[in-house]
Amino acid sequence: MKSLPVGNLEDCLLSKVDLRRQRISQTVEEVQKVIHQLTTEISHQDVRFQAVPYSDTYNGNIKVLAPSQFLVTVPVKGLAGYRAAREQRWRYYTLQGTRLPCPLPGPEGLQQWLEVEQFVKSLWQWHEADVNIEGDIVPAKVLQVFRKLVENAIRACHLSGKVSMLANRSAVWVAVETSVCQVELELAPTVEIPTTWSEKARWPRCLKRWPSPERVECIKSFGFNLLARSNYHWELSFLQAEQVLLEQLDEDGGCRRRCLQVMRQMKEDVWCPGKRPILSSHHLQTVLFWTCEKYPHFKDWQVFGKAFLRLVRKLHKCVSQHFLKHYFVRNSNLLRCANSGELDAVAQKLAFFLKNPQISLP
Repeated sequence: MKSLPVGNLEDCLLSKVDLRRQRISQTVEEVQKVIHQLTTEISHQDVRFQAVPYSDTYNGNIKVLAPSQFLVTVPVKGLAGYRAAREQRWRYYTLQGTRLPCPLPGPEGLQQWLEVEQFVKSLWQWHEADVNIEGDIVPAKVLQVFRKLVENAIRACHLSGKVSMLANRSAVWVAVETSVCQVELELAPTVEIPTTWSEKARWPRCLKRWPSPERVECIKSFGFNLLARSNYHWELSFLQAEQVLLEQLDEDGGCRRRCLQVMRQMKEDVWCPGKRPILSSHHLQTVLFWTCEKYPHFKDWQVFGKAFLRLVRKLHKCVSQHFLKHYFVRNSNLLRCANSGELDAVAQKLAFFLKNPQISLP
């Protein structure tokens, strides 16, 4: 075994980063063919759901959380002209339609209610009882309809040997066999809200130099999404805004993207390996965004070794404290539901690396 100091870490992992990119590209290529086929069938069965388009380049509907774990956003159709809710009201219903003596808990962090009346135009199907309770479009009801559609589409497309439903999940998950590995996909029905920025995302913070005011306006113009992933509340998502931030990280010639790639490789190989890791690529990019905001200048991203260790220290602090703020919605902790024991185990590995920042290779 030989050990390499952090200064050589970038070079020794570049080939692994390239290999990972090739494997992920191959996997995404196979997965998106399956997803396009399934969602095209679903869109024929229910007009409320759109097909996920096939793309020869970047597919914005597929987010790689880990090499064998993807998030796929499936756009819904027939909801246009979004407006923020005019007034707050209590909800006393259950998913079964019975009435509660006390109101349901209100949305927190990345959550919000969604009323059909918040849209200027809506298909009549969104007013139907299979997805709507007392004027609310209820994510659990949408997921119930969507899960059945996915099951039917797998059979109709003759994909039973390649795609299987994953049970005991509140969201809709499927396993897809690819030539590289088995991939678990969360299929999330998604309300796309272009050009409107969420009132919950009070961003940018005052007196921050990163990103530039021009870039901020560009990012906000992409709007946000609402994902069906839980029972009563929709989840805010900013995948397009985050992708724009990632694409334009190093216009000054810095090493931010390389730092993220190497940190991701170390996470997958050493700090947090496995099929269902406690930390995803989204956690790492959030750490990077916060660090870019704190260190906005080119001089802070000229030397790879210093910049990389700064990122790892930030990651260690967040994992140790079980607390990582969402970049756009600050009152949301992205580690709130993570297993404490698993986080502590990752924190120990990060502490060991920071104490002796080198990597052992065969």
